[in-house]
This record gives sequence, structure tokens and C-alpha cells, in this order.
Amino acid sequence: MRKIIHCDADCFYASVEMRDDPSLRDRPIAVGGSSDRRGVISTCNYEARKFGVHSAMPSSTAKRLCPDLIILPGRMEVYKDVSQHMRHIFYDYTELVEPLSLDEAFLDVSDSSLHHGSATLIAKEIRQRVKNELGITISAGIAPNKFLAKVASDWNKPDGQFVIPPSDVQAFVTKLPVKKIYGVGKAMAAKLAEINIFTCEDIQKFSVFELSQRFGVMGSRLYNLSRGIDDREVTVGRRRKSLSVENTFTHDLQDIDRCLNELPLLAQQLVTRLRRVEDDYKVVKLFVKIKFNDFTSTTIERSKSSVSLVDLQELCKEAYARKNMPVRLLGVGVSFIDLREDQAFFQLDLFN
Repeated sequence: MRKIIHCDADCFYASVEMRDDPSLRDRPIAVGGSSDRRGVISTCNYEARKFGVHSAMPSSTAKRLCPDLIILPGRMEVYKDVSQHMRHIFYDYTELVEPLSLDEAFLDVSDSSLHHGSATLIAKEIRQRVKNELGITISAGIAPNKFLAKVASDWNKPDGQFVIPPSDVQAFVTKLPVKKIYGVGKAMAAKLAEINIFTCEDIQKFSVFELSQRFGVMGSRLYNLSRGIDDREVTVGRRRKSLSVENTFTHDLQDIDRCLNELPLLAQQLVTRLRRVEDDYKVVKLFVKIKFNDFTSTTIERSKSSVSLVDLQELCKEAYARKNMPVRLLGVGVSFIDLREDQAFFQLDLFN
């Protein structure tokens, strides 16, 4: 029996914007194109959703529904950076991570020994770490397969989680609306309604032959998913290439001495996480990342095979000297070579 977690960030882009500008909290905001240039809403916060604003809506329509809506331009580099950090957290719990987008992913923790193998407790810890380290919230669904885990992650949004244990699968899917099934859009829902199918329980009244005859390949999918059956594995496109820890500070670090004072704790956190990494990774680089209070970032790396506080301090000094400005985020990390890859190779330093 698999243990699958689906992690989904709550109104991701908007959450990052509210994190970086607390004055936006409790105000309706959206990220997207300008309303006077045929822009489209990418995402919005829950305050905006109260007015009926949603993603993929024309910005002009959103402004009509919510005249006080603040539409912000997207900052994809920032969102990618947050997404990468979030993914590094996922990798601390399993190598079986399947990203679906910047803000969501499936995790297979079936073989994890953390928290005595409890997927529920693992999900809870992941959510807490994302909140502490990134300043945003995610919701999680825990279930025996991908379909149910994704449905469950939407059950207690925002900043919540929902568990569907194997013993509850049948009772849960029985009352599930057909629109919750992946691939059932408005058109498909209308076709199902024509034959009085509105819930998974209604689908269960039909044989797989009847459904396939009427809906083709989609028919067999409806038959299985309406019974909570989903044998798809978590698909891993690639393994991790790096591991890092970061801290975004409530108050900017005003000088290099304050930055250096934060390094021992970050280094210890990095070493602790490295202990969880399998032996088939080889550390080849050490790096320090700094984000200044003007939101520009810089990263300096060196070829190293282990974590050294002295090396981190030297890298930090070099990185800070590039701007000599207050620091809002400080991070340390390592880059790997994956020794399990068939063509994995690396070049040794000439004088080592």
C-alpha cells in the first residue's frame, strides 16, 4: 500500500507577494497582466476570491468584480527561487518527488522511516518547515494513491491537510462529485449529467464496458477513479542536484558581522540534512547565497567535498562585498554529483 502526499502551495504567487510586502495582507490582490492591456489573472489571494476573482480570468473582469483589487506584475525568478527551496525540503523526506508545477508536487513516502513511517506526521512537518523557512503556507493531502491525495489536498485549504486512510477510501469516493475527477471538465460533466451521473457513486452503477462504450478511454478511467483505484506511480524526472538551507530574516542584517553570526546555525542545519542524504551522492561544491534588501541576489560557490564553517565564512564575505548592503536572506548549500546516474562523472582538481 502506497503512502502518497500531495503538497500544494496556497495561492502561491500572491502568497510570496504578501510575504515580501506585509502591507498587502488582508487586501485583495492578484498577480497578472494589466487590466488595460488585456491581461489575465495568474493567481489571487483569498481576499480577492471573496469577490469572485479567480485564475485565468481577464484582469478587466477581475477589476469590475473587485474595484479595489491590486494587480501586481509577476516576478517569476522570485517564484522559481521559492519553488526550488520548497522542493529541497521535499527531498529531505523522499527521493520520490514528482513536481507538477512550481507550487505543487507528489511525494511517495511509502518507504520512509521518519516519524515511524507516518505520512500524516511527515506532511505536518513539511508544512511547518515551509512556513518557517519560506514564510508561505502549503496544504497537503495524504492518501494511498495520487488521485485521492490530490483531491485531499484541496479539502482543508488554506494551510491545512486532510488524510484518506485506506479503510475510508470507499466511503470517501462514494459522495465525491464527478468534477473532482481529473479530466472531467464542464463539457464532460454535462455529458455525465445527461445520464444522471453527478457523483462517483452514480458512476459505480455502470460497468466498465458501458462506460468505455460511451466515453472511450475516459470510460475506464471513470470506472477506476470512481472506486478510488489509481495505480500510477510517482514519476521522478530527475534526482536532486543540490541541497541548501536559507533564512529570510524579519529584520535585515545590517553588516557582514551580523551575517557571519548567522552562519554557524545555518551550517549546522545543512550538516543535519546532509546526514539524511544517501551515500550515492558526492558533494562537489559549497555555496553561499545572499539576497540584499533591494531584492537582488548573488551566489558564490567553490569546489569543496564537505561543509566547513571557515569556507562558508570566506564565501559569505566575498558575496557581501559585492554590494555592501543590508541582507534580507542568507543561505548556504552544497551541489552534488549523483553517482547513480550511468554517465555521472566529475573532474578532479589538478593539484588535489
